[in-house]
Amino acid sequence: MGTGSSILSALQDLFWLSKSKVEKQLQIISVLQWVLTFLVMGIACTLILMYILCTDCWAIAALYLAWLVFDWNTPKKGGRRSQWVRNWAIWRYFRDYFPIRLVKTHNLLTTRNYIFGYHPHGIMGLGAFCNFSTEATGVSQKFPGIRPYLATLAGNFRMPILRDYLMSGGICPVNRDSIDYILSKNGSGNAIIIVVGGAAESLNCTPGKNSVTLRNRKGFVKLALRHGADLVPVYSFGENEVYKQVIFEEGSWGRWVQKKFQKHIGFAPCIFHGRGLFSSNTWGLLPYSKPITTVVGEPITIPKIDNPSQKEVDFYHSVYVDSLIKLFDKYKGRFGLPETEVLEVN
Repeated sequence: MGTGSSILSALQDLFWLSKSKVEKQLQIISVLQWVLTFLVMGIACTLILMYILCTDCWAIAALYLAWLVFDWNTPKKGGRRSQWVRNWAIWRYFRDYFPIRLVKTHNLLTTRNYIFGYHPHGIMGLGAFCNFSTEATGVSQKFPGIRPYLATLAGNFRMPILRDYLMSGGICPVNRDSIDYILSKNGSGNAIIIVVGGAAESLNCTPGKNSVTLRNRKGFVKLALRHGADLVPVYSFGENEVYKQVIFEEGSWGRWVQKKFQKHIGFAPCIFHGRGLFSSNTWGLLPYSKPITTVVGEPITIPKIDNPSQKEVDFYHSVYVDSLIKLFDKYKGRFGLPETEVLEVN
């Protein structure tokens, strides 16, 4: 009897070990597909479409291009989100790889619209995507009645297939037309998530550093005033820990090239690495499995002013900066940072 129990116990241990390994591999696959989507999907789909146009299947590509022309302005009008895509199981594996968590600190009224300022950018904004473009961390359950729209570069929506994939997750272009439409013609209960620091902030992200590019970023505050949309500071602890980057000093040739790309194309090329596909001890494109905890702060009530003055914009910007610093200071100790850590605001 004892021998039989020992064999059964050993088989059970082997089964659970195998299940654990399978889940880990699924987590790696889920993150890898997203990284490849982020880096190459737009260009790859464009090249494939051009190739199909030169084959006997050209009619398929022609039909899609005709649809693309017809559907061109959809991203500017709130996009075409799919709850089915947002609830894919792959996003839960994506979440558990790091893992990623979403922390709610205050309720949000469905009678108001919101602009979330997301900080920091990191290399790829992994926390922003998982928390607000999927249901993996339960954003709809935590904030019932609120529709999140993650804003990203408008250029992504000019690329075939990629644009449809992004829209299915509730992602929209970060331009005035799109934001104006969502905040003025889409009812209430909308939350636009803007990664305020953008490409400039990504150039300085590195493990162990908590800094945000915000001092001269005031456009989102002006938009909030024009629409009477409440501002919500959001800080993602651990966003800068998942990749290691080569930081070029100001004045160096490397930083000059990065800034030129940022100015003319909208993004800054970074030299970074994570872990390898088969081993965490080698370099590769996979991010390191470090926890990311995104804390959504208290909303700042913003009045509706059609033509806000610079003084009014400056005032509410300073209120926002103070709120973000207070949010960071309140939660930094809970997520592994020393109480002496200071958020650097540039």
